[in-house]
Amino acid sequence: MTTYEANFTNSEYQRRIDKTRKVMADRGIDAIVVSDPSNMSWLSGYDGWSFYVFQAVILTQEGEPTWWGRGMDALGARRTVFMQDDRIRGYDDTYVQNPEKHPMEDLSGLLGELGLEKARIGVEMDNYYYSAAAHATLLRKLPDATFLDATALVNWQRAVKSEREIEYMERAARIVEEMHLRILEVAVPGMRKNDLVAEIYATGIRGAHGFWGDYPAIVPMAPSGMDATAPHLTWDDRPMQPNEATFFEIAGAHRRYQCPQSRTLFFGDVPQKYRDAEQAVLDAMDAGLEQAKPGNRAEDIANAFNNTLNKAGFEKDSRCGYAIGISYPPDWGERTISFRRGDSTILEPGMTFHFMSALWLDDGGLEITEPIRITEDGYECFCTTPRKLFVSA
Repeated sequence: MTTYEANFTNSEYQRRIDKTRKVMADRGIDAIVVSDPSNMSWLSGYDGWSFYVFQAVILTQEGEPTWWGRGMDALGARRTVFMQDDRIRGYDDTYVQNPEKHPMEDLSGLLGELGLEKARIGVEMDNYYYSAAAHATLLRKLPDATFLDATALVNWQRAVKSEREIEYMERAARIVEEMHLRILEVAVPGMRKNDLVAEIYATGIRGAHGFWGDYPAIVPMAPSGMDATAPHLTWDDRPMQPNEATFFEIAGAHRRYQCPQSRTLFFGDVPQKYRDAEQAVLDAMDAGLEQAKPGNRAEDIANAFNNTLNKAGFEKDSRCGYAIGISYPPDWGERTISFRRGDSTILEPGMTFHFMSALWLDDGGLEITEPIRITEDGYECFCTTPRKLFVSA
């Protein structure tokens, strides 16, 4: 059993397990092998930087889940999961990154011990943490089992957050607010970008309002000038320049719960095109937020946002938001609901999103985004950072 401060009560984990088992039963799945570290943590409490080797939580229709992973990481499982020690199984280190033997050979033996040799087993096929070789090994070692694609089955159960999950995201929101404040305090033309990113990291890890900062699931993205025409560049050691825009896509994190928020900083006199883009983004965000309420569809937000941008002369029809919550690298999205045309998911109270309202221009980029949650009668923004283009001399 865990010997440190647990993030959630055992009863909350049981509610999550019950919810997942119902969907498994509806889809005819006897057991699921969960390899996404966010899903592993959500079901069991496991928290460790061990997702570079094969690991999983196995959930059947009865009893506690089983944690399976590298032998040395079983010690971390004993410190973090809610289950009893006999539900923790570690494999020998000779399986680690060894082309002669695969960890899934060991997992196959465990699944056999659990009586699943002929079961219908769900696996997360389309996931960063599950490989083609892993799947081939399971097929070879368990020829009488039926393997089903259970990608995002657990992810979807995470969509509506509990009160404690919302609390952790609110703490992460306080942290990202401090991160943006620190940027405005120290950023000046001539400052090396890596020095500024060091300040961002230090502020994020230090935390805010007495709450410690966890590591974000994505590194800070902070491109300037022409680099900011692309959405996902990071940083180097080049000094920041006058008459350039830099957007900062960053997140506060607390107990693995992520609260991303973006703002843009311009040094010097702002060209009219950037003012026009700023106004268009703000108007489009307002239009999208008017649709952020229970009973509406995810695409209603996207359609309102993109239509407003288009009327202002900016062509955009891409995704403009996604579900957020607990996450591990390499991204902080839940990989379920998206704000985009065609996503008919019905919004419910307790759902949480990053409303990614942004424009990328021919000579830079503008990001002014908000993390939000759906309430009983509308929405709330997690953060209070002023919603505007920041300007410094």
